[in-house]
Amino acid sequence: MINADLHIHTTYSGDATNQPKTIVEQLNAHPTIKVLAVTDHNTFEGCRKVQELASSYQDILVIPGVEVSAVEGELILLGVTELPPKPWKAEDVIEFAKTNGGVTVAPHPYRGYGLGDLTRRLNVDAIEVLNGITDFDLNRRAEELAKTKGLPGVAGSDAHENKELWTVCTEVQASFDVDAILKAIKRGAVRTTLTLKSIHF
Repeated sequence: MINADLHIHTTYSGDATNQPKTIVEQLNAHPTIKVLAVTDHNTFEGCRKVQELASSYQDILVIPGVEVSAVEGELILLGVTELPPKPWKAEDVIEFAKTNGGVTVAPHPYRGYGLGDLTRRLNVDAIEVLNGITDFDLNRRAEELAKTKGLPGVAGSDAHENKELWTVCTEVQASFDVDAILKAIKRGAVRTTLTLKSIHF
C-alpha cells in the first residue's frame, strides 16, 4: 500500500506559493506520504520541475498531472503529460485522457469551479471526495455523488500554500509505480483519509 496526495499546486499555477523544491524536500521527509500528483492549473511546468528535483530520490514518486479548466468546470488528469486540444469541453477532455492512458478525476465537485451535478453525466474515473481545503459538508456531498455513480473516491490536499500540504491522502493498494497506481485508482483499490501532520516543517 502507498499513501498519495493526488492534488497539489506549485507556483506555476499562478495562485499558489508552493515552491517545487520545498514540495520535494517535504515529501522526502514525510513519514508516510511518498507519492504525489502535481496538478497545476492548465500547465505541466510545475510537474516537470518537481519530477526533475525528485529524480534523485529513490523513495518518492511523482505522478504527472494537471487540473484543466474545462468550460463546465475543473477536471484533474493523471498520467498524461500533454494538455488536450482546445476548446476544453469536459467530455472532450475526458476522452483525451482516456485515449492517452490517463485517469480523470472530478475535483471538489461542489466547490467553486467544480463540475457540480454535471458530474453525474460525465464518464470520469473517480471523484475527489476528500479535498483538504473544502468544507466538510461539500466533501460529504462529493462522497455521496461517488457512491451514487459507483465510482472510486480519492483525496487531495489541493494545497496552494505550504501550510496546506499533506492534510489528506489517498491510500492506494498498488506497487510503487505510476501505471500500477493509476490502474488501482480505476478499479477502486483506494481509501481516503485525513492525516496527522506530525512533522512540522
